[in-house]
Amino acid sequence: MARYARSAGKDVERAMKRKKKGVLRRGKGGKGGAVKSRKQAIAIGLSEARKKGKKVPAKAKAKRNTKRKAKARK
Repeated sequence: MARYARSAGKDVERAMKRKKKGVLRRGKGGKGGAVKSRKQAIAIGLSEARKKGKKVPAKAKAKRNTKRKAKARK
């Protein structure tokens, strides 16, 4: 079974084209500078697909380093 919807791939494709044109922007509401990294363009495309409700796996959560974990290591 596919992890990503075919139409989600189209959203990523569109984001990559906007990056190549220099139109794709970073930040909330596209108010930042132009996107330079390919990975960032892909992430923006997937994010847009998620907002449209397409089948895309959830964004990876960052692991938090808590005091308890640090204490357990000692």
